[in-house]
Amino acid sequence: MRKLIVSQWMSLDGVIQAPMSPDEDRDGGFRYGGWHADHMKDPASMQRVIRTITEAGGFLLGRKTWEIFAAYWPTAPTEVAVLADPLNTRPKFVASRSLSAPLAWQNSTLLGTDLAKAVQALKRETGGPLVVFGSTKLIETLMQHELIDELRLTIDPVLLGTGKRLFPDGGHASTMDLIDSQVTSTGAVLATYAIRLEHVA
Repeated sequence: MRKLIVSQWMSLDGVIQAPMSPDEDRDGGFRYGGWHADHMKDPASMQRVIRTITEAGGFLLGRKTWEIFAAYWPTAPTEVAVLADPLNTRPKFVASRSLSAPLAWQNSTLLGTDLAKAVQALKRETGGPLVVFGSTKLIETLMQHELIDELRLTIDPVLLGTGKRLFPDGGHASTMDLIDSQVTSTGAVLATYAIRLEHVA
């Protein structure tokens, strides 16, 4: 069995929409795109991203996140090769009802219509962990089916008041154990949680 890890940059009020650039995701009229970019300048934050990506055995992505990644990483500049190389060469598993095979970005595979069953099969394989970035709707489904083993959150000292949230109302109740934490020079908290299988009482 291999782990399924969700890695997210999150505001203090739980927003994960468009962390890196203004035009990344304007759904719902979101106008705060790029809110996380300054916090990425901290070495601890960057090293955490590098470690998560380089240790991954593959990536599990929703359609929109896959499209954003597929438009950037194949031609990413050489100075980010440490991230681009694993993202380009390792398997990408894509949850989508609208995309059609074959997918243009190398080593990308569409998952079947039974997402939970497909992810369960991937987790039974050997290899490095599967890592999820972005992909809010996908994460909701993974939470509902208790398929997430670990959350790696970078929680920025920012309140946005609007936007897509990692944990929307009506989501799955879970109990977590804090297994690691660190405060960066910008005031962000790097927190790693293991998700327990038992339900909240």
